[in-house]
Amino acid sequence: MSRRVEGHFARKRFGQNFLTDERAIAGIIAAFAPARGQNVVEIGPGLGALTRELLAHLGRLQVVEVDRDLAAALPLRLMNEGELIVHECDALKFDFRTLATGPHSLRVIGNLPYNISTPILFHLLTQSGAIADMTFMLQKEVVERMTALPGTGDYGRLSVMLQYRCQVEWLLAVPPEAFSPPPKVDSAVVRLTPYATLPHTCTDENRLQQLLTAAFNMRRKTLRNALRGQAEPEQLEAAGIDLTLRPEEVDVASWVRLTNLLASPS
Repeated sequence: MSRRVEGHFARKRFGQNFLTDERAIAGIIAAFAPARGQNVVEIGPGLGALTRELLAHLGRLQVVEVDRDLAAALPLRLMNEGELIVHECDALKFDFRTLATGPHSLRVIGNLPYNISTPILFHLLTQSGAIADMTFMLQKEVVERMTALPGTGDYGRLSVMLQYRCQVEWLLAVPPEAFSPPPKVDSAVVRLTPYATLPHTCTDENRLQQLLTAAFNMRRKTLRNALRGQAEPEQLEAAGIDLTLRPEEVDVASWVRLTNLLASPS
């Protein structure tokens, strides 16, 4: 059954859990540090708890909201709070580059629906040249995977792909009771800052994703076996990678180095 929150029924199909805790909101605003003159877009403003605080600091804010009822109600709810521009659409289909004023000029923030958080992250990565930074509330388990280091159980395909493109930083944890209705999982806030210049340049990102998918589908096996059919043992050795390592023990630089070797003309 949907739960009514401030006159709105939280819709399960949109993964709606509305942030209501003032301490959590203050913590997110402090970590994000919005300032007048910055170009900011909020994904999934919901009932506007975070939106109101952002407007107070920015004076002008753009938001992307898929729920047409919320999109229509938000300008009325926040009347006279500042200049609010609402884009009623699915964030997965939205071109955020249209909001940028130049390279790495757009700041993005949001409480992302947990059921589609990973697709949104990868969608934004395709437009990372326009983005200065991204601050998101996500399921704590996802943030743990995003920030994981090589050699840990949480390190995987998501870790490598995000850390290849961005500096990823854990900011703060948020408990279920900070939301209405409360989710069944813990949450956390993370910041992603796209690199202006990649530390390790990959010549074929699609090939990198293929390698990671194959390897981490068999993460308990050694690379010799996990990458069978993808890379020969001699190629792993040529890339300076120990055949006896497991996928979770290989850092981003090594994955990129192997991909570039495999993608280069023989």
